[in-house]
Amino acid sequence: MTGFVEPQLVAGVELGGTKCICTLGRGPGAIDKQLTLPTSDPDTTLAAISDQLDRWQADAGFAALGIGSFGPIDLDCNSPRYGAIQTTSKSGWSGISVRDRIAGSLDVPIGFDTDVNVAALAELRWGAGRNAAALAYVTVGTGIGVGLTRPPSGRHAELGHVRIARQAGDTRISVCPYHDDCAEGLASGPAIAAAFGSVSPGSAPLDHPEWVKTIGYLGQLCHVIMCAGGVDRILFGGGVIMGNPTIVPAIEAAMRASLNGYLDLPGDRALIAPAGLGAQAGPLGSLALAQDAAARSAKKPYPERRPVRV
Repeated sequence: MTGFVEPQLVAGVELGGTKCICTLGRGPGAIDKQLTLPTSDPDTTLAAISDQLDRWQADAGFAALGIGSFGPIDLDCNSPRYGAIQTTSKSGWSGISVRDRIAGSLDVPIGFDTDVNVAALAELRWGAGRNAAALAYVTVGTGIGVGLTRPPSGRHAELGHVRIARQAGDTRISVCPYHDDCAEGLASGPAIAAAFGSVSPGSAPLDHPEWVKTIGYLGQLCHVIMCAGGVDRILFGGGVIMGNPTIVPAIEAAMRASLNGYLDLPGDRALIAPAGLGAQAGPLGSLALAQDAAARSAKKPYPERRPVRV
């Protein structure tokens, strides 16, 4: 006997700006069902998610629900707009109460957070962040999002929109509709694609001038995260990184160059690494969030790194 306790069956929703992943399971190696839906207009998307959850509840009877949503979102549980998306560049989604509309009439404990925060939670519990005291999870894809395992309460961090110092002579056009020189505007997937033009970024070497700029900008973002986030590890996920993981050591070198000796960072180990759970970080994070919600409801502390069968 090992004393292993089988985790409860829970459901999770990772609502991203491009797609939504609904998951039913218990953790890594124990995913019963998973469904991917396109994120289109709010009515169509949220109705499809809610209907799927209702079917799973009727068939399997899950114990709790975790929702990780793109944002910005209102995380202040005392706010009348708790669970709603705030002003966003995604057309039609500003002001939508995603938490309430996804949960519908489900009578289960619900955990709610940003999509990147739940990915960070999964990496801390089960992935590449298991030895970290606190970490940041950075996703570089359609946009840039940063999740922290110790996020500020009430309003989640939007570090993807911190201002970046442009390199001399850089005329790259920002893809962010709000800022001419933020990290997302200059170093997200669409920004990289626009900068390379007809050249495929994946086929270009890392010393290509546009990669040098992108890596420098992501290094500046990590500079900010290290100074403001109090983390000891940064994990990178998202389509851009998963398609070219060799970029990660270059980002760390750019971060260290940007910090220029400030902060007493260890030199004998990497501080930045690819996410260990890959594309499953967000879906597994929604399950971890649901497990935490079930534990809070039962008034039992849920351990940060509970053993699971893999």
